[in-house]
Amino acid sequence: MATKKNKPVDFDALLHGVNAEFPTVQILDEDGKIVNPDLMPDLSDEELVDLMSKMVWSRVLDQRSTALNRQGRLGFVAPTAGQEASQLASHYAIEKEDVLLPGYRDVPQLIQHGLPLKEAFLWSRGHAAGNKYDASLQALPPQIIIGAQIVQAAGVALGLKKRGKKNVVLTYTGDGGSSQGDFYEGMNFAGAYNAPAIFIVQNNGYAISTPRSVQTKAVTLAQKAVAAGIPGVQVDGMDALAVYAVTKEARERAIAGDGPTLIETLTYRYGPHTLSGDDPTRYRTKETDDIWEKRDPLVRMRIFLTEKGLWTEEKENEVIEAAKEEIKDAIKEADQEPKQKVSDFLKNMFEEPNQTLKEQIAIFEAKESK
Repeated sequence: MATKKNKPVDFDALLHGVNAEFPTVQILDEDGKIVNPDLMPDLSDEELVDLMSKMVWSRVLDQRSTALNRQGRLGFVAPTAGQEASQLASHYAIEKEDVLLPGYRDVPQLIQHGLPLKEAFLWSRGHAAGNKYDASLQALPPQIIIGAQIVQAAGVALGLKKRGKKNVVLTYTGDGGSSQGDFYEGMNFAGAYNAPAIFIVQNNGYAISTPRSVQTKAVTLAQKAVAAGIPGVQVDGMDALAVYAVTKEARERAIAGDGPTLIETLTYRYGPHTLSGDDPTRYRTKETDDIWEKRDPLVRMRIFLTEKGLWTEEKENEVIEAAKEEIKDAIKEADQEPKQKVSDFLKNMFEEPNQTLKEQIAIFEAKESK
């Protein structure tokens, strides 16, 4: 943990394309204005409203999850406020039949992909039922090991290709994850075998307290795609339209057989790394926070949709209240799940328990029955 404030990453420079070979894609600027109309994605008015609704829902989920954690009703929580465009707009560009491999901060996408909210809450509590997915859900549980999902995504994507599936794998990591060996190995493998994968690095400036500036000398993280022989794109991660557009294009390339893409989203997490003890005030300044709050993805989409006559304060309040009710019902359902037992943990250790485990299971089952 940092003991003094580090110099903020120069995101302003990055947003204006320091590396000419990897200019930052932006469609909707901080004032909610379209600055690159030629890049505007083909989204209907209904889809634009739906995307905004999902982003508002995610902000409410973040707020309520934080409150539930403070009340002792949730366990592990990684804040997502500020990253709604990076997360929900990228996910909006894929199909239900595509496979999602999330990191631990990517629970909102997982829920939108089909995971019941109750099960997401059980996962937060470390309950085994939070990892028992219905066979129809094309996803893996959130990966706790930093960067491990990148290697897994390469393998799953190759499997889709070998089976002749017209689907892709979408996976996420943070800027810290891009410093892991698994990150390079997974991208290299996917590139070598032309696997249909989309790798998204959510560059929120810090790997816990470690600033991106001391993780790598690379000007952009997108350029790390070069070593794997695949396209790399840097995008304004606070711009939902741009994130959607580049992810949609990456999916179309993958489906066409043109292989994987690396996307770097320049975004920001307003809260701590997790609610497990990280204190961002030790390494981030209020001035930096204020700058990024002015780039809020919800604010710029709200302005854009309001000016198009598609969004109102009343509509947003309806989405907020519906989200609160959904969350309240889901946490009640999670509370009704049977408590875990030590014998259950032992039974889940192996598909077929060995003799030692059988004896231990019997001992604990006897204790638990009293």
